[in-house]
Amino acid sequence: MEIEKIGLIAGGGKFPLLVADSATRRGVRVVAVAHKGETLAELAGKVDEITWIGLGQFGQLIKAFTSRGVERVLMAGTIDKARIFAKVRPDLKGLAVMGKLAFFHDDDILRTIAGELEREGITVMSSTTYLPELLAPSGCLTRRRPNKEERDDIEFGWMMAKELGRLDIGHCVVVRRKIVLAVEAIEGSDRTIQRGGELAKQRAVVVKVSKPHQDLRFDLPAVGVHTVRVMASVRAAILAIEAGKTIIFDKEEMIRLADSNNISIVSR
Repeated sequence: MEIEKIGLIAGGGKFPLLVADSATRRGVRVVAVAHKGETLAELAGKVDEITWIGLGQFGQLIKAFTSRGVERVLMAGTIDKARIFAKVRPDLKGLAVMGKLAFFHDDDILRTIAGELEREGITVMSSTTYLPELLAPSGCLTRRRPNKEERDDIEFGWMMAKELGRLDIGHCVVVRRKIVLAVEAIEGSDRTIQRGGELAKQRAVVVKVSKPHQDLRFDLPAVGVHTVRVMASVRAAILAIEAGKTIIFDKEEMIRLADSNNISIVSR
């Protein structure tokens, strides 16, 4: 019987490592394409084959999969968006892909890449195919629940974050008393939370949601222990996320840290 095989397009962070571990436990052979300067080196010890490429080397990415008979891939991990301007060195295929982009926005880039892969006969799967347990459950995940003012801020922030996502700018906003203090752009959500929390002084409400037309195969918003650490450093009060459309890393540890800092985490 032929062994199941998947391709893993790996960015930074622990997500690609978790995907590789989970797929391997299921008896799946993992062929990875990793990004220099982004992907953790330890991924090499967790996959069956690995090819290292630079940002924008899309021709090499496709060749790494097609030459090994890979027909299904998933994308996992982050790319430091601020590095894109200085570090992208596209190959010829990468230049052709970039030429098809109407805007250099996350969704536009990822959908274009997925479309090119599918034209090569490679199906793009959901990043959580082997880790459905990482998706946020519904409900209040912490001991403390939001009060009336905080619930109003969640509603307001949710509306603002969805509009931000509709424009494909970011996933996260920070509000207090129905005032927008910070919106996520290229710097990422941690620095957005830091900036907004410092302006709020205390009790900021952080809302992080999927985009209205989110392709659930990739680029789902993610939170974890570090998110709560950043919130605690600026005495933020609430983290509101979207159930079933947000990835949570180290959920139990994240909730314990939130409880110890009187932070409420609401998933809805």
